[in-house]
Amino acid sequence: MDGIVTRSSQPAPNLDAMSPTAALDPNKASLRDLDRAFHAAEARFTSGLSPAALWLAYADWALHLTNAPFRRIELAGLAGRQWQRMFQAACGRHVIDPQPQDHRFRSPAWQQPPYSLAQQAFLLAEEWWMEASDAGKAVSRQSARMVSFSMRQRLDMFSPSNLPWLNPDVIQRTAATGGRNFSAGFRNFLTDLHETTTGTPSGGAFEVGKNLAVTPGKVVFRNELIELIQYTPSSGTVRPEPVLIVPAWIMKYYILDLSAHNSLIGYLVGQGYTVFAISWRNPGPALQDTSLDDYREKGPLAALDVINAICGDMPVHACGYCLGGTLLAITAAAMARDGDHRLGSVTMFAAQTDFTEAGELQMFISEGQLAFLEDQMETAGTLDSRKMAGAFQMLRSNDLIWSHMINSYMLGQKDQSSDLMAWNADGTRMPARMHSEYLRHLFLNNDLAEGRFMASGRPMSLADIRVPFFVVGTESDHIAPWHSVYKINLLNPNEVTFVLTSGGHNAGIVSEPGHPHRHFSFGTRSAGANYAGPDEWAAMAERRDGSWWPVWTDWLDRHSGAMTKPPKMGAAAAGYPVLAEAPGSYVLEH
Repeated sequence: MDGIVTRSSQPAPNLDAMSPTAALDPNKASLRDLDRAFHAAEARFTSGLSPAALWLAYADWALHLTNAPFRRIELAGLAGRQWQRMFQAACGRHVIDPQPQDHRFRSPAWQQPPYSLAQQAFLLAEEWWMEASDAGKAVSRQSARMVSFSMRQRLDMFSPSNLPWLNPDVIQRTAATGGRNFSAGFRNFLTDLHETTTGTPSGGAFEVGKNLAVTPGKVVFRNELIELIQYTPSSGTVRPEPVLIVPAWIMKYYILDLSAHNSLIGYLVGQGYTVFAISWRNPGPALQDTSLDDYREKGPLAALDVINAICGDMPVHACGYCLGGTLLAITAAAMARDGDHRLGSVTMFAAQTDFTEAGELQMFISEGQLAFLEDQMETAGTLDSRKMAGAFQMLRSNDLIWSHMINSYMLGQKDQSSDLMAWNADGTRMPARMHSEYLRHLFLNNDLAEGRFMASGRPMSLADIRVPFFVVGTESDHIAPWHSVYKINLLNPNEVTFVLTSGGHNAGIVSEPGHPHRHFSFGTRSAGANYAGPDEWAAMAERRDGSWWPVWTDWLDRHSGAMTKPPKMGAAAAGYPVLAEAPGSYVLEH
């Protein structure tokens, strides 16, 4: 492909070849390959979860519960009280309410008999089983998470809302349509099956390059991992400091360039900034040995070289989203270590640097689970985007799995499409080596926060970064909980402006001005000031209604120079000619 710059990456070490016993047993490597293939096949029936890791978690829970006789007596007493409440519910009393986030029984029909009794009975059983999943402090946190999670998944399967003969909405719909809702649901099922098996999402009314990712711009650089897009200025003058956006490689970059009304990139351009965005490649098996360090060098560092050639030696405002923000923090720390002062500020959206409280994803992170996942990736060369999407969906199975099945397959209603839904269905793969490295070094071992992380074979520290931070967390983030995002205040002594916004991991970031029912809190810790805990900070922070975007651009303005003439598109003389129109070709890869 024209314009591609390649660099060799060192392959992952062959542990079999390094083992002394491998030379004594020439069949050892081939037998281990068969085990890997077996685990990869097994994963198709377990949604990528390790059966061994799950059984060990259950054994940990069961053994400690067996050794706690008085805890079992307590649970027996609770069971008796639940049966008493069940009898009261059978007599017409309302004895238990769903959790605030549980929308399964919000239809008024669930409050009428006999559906009310089915609803109350299920909620009582669910409450008992979730209490039973707690076997005490002796059970490891990992085991407790996995047992609670798997119990919740099994209970969700038997919710009366998921059974067409117990769901009053489905019964009423069937009577009203003469059963045509099920034929429509079957057509919806076939459509979903086609998209799943082919890996090609159907965005419906939304299409990349037509009404998604349409902010005007040019691809000015391409290598085997990224295309760099320079966006066309919309005003006669711009700030001299350009903005570089580093999205996560587990998602397509246009989460920040959705429709014209909610494009963060379009908003930045309109505020007088020269904006560059990385569009990551959707890797295939040929890139399976690509490392996390390759992503740093061929991603943000390569982009900075191009930006310097186009804009001169101006400091760059770098912005990273999710794991893109983590990668940006690693890059900034390595640059500080090496005396590279090209960054003017660092902005991180829902991005973690300490992974000790990394949300519900931690239940998927253990030695056994990672070994099982690595066997899957060793066979395929990449992690399929559908496995990653499945993990996220299971974390919110009621909202993302069961509610979809009810609406689409039982009620025969096609989910109303939106730009965010179209983006969410447009998944990406991950190279085996890189994915293993970031799960082990970041999630499992927390090497970045604890000073063991290596960049170019040398240690680096987040404390060395000497530019101001603007950090955004979201209130209901299941992937990067805001208390975890806030920990940058512990790891870097410099100026940190922290924003806590309403919404989740995606909707909280895509929070454009004019979006209804939005609010946020923010505050700045000066360089060298004393640390305040997250809850203490929240009590002191200024709260406002609306979008946090204007607060960010005001912050950027304070750290930028006076308006000047915009740079040219690309720098052909320096070897960076315009290669294509935005959004480029990498974003179209499936």
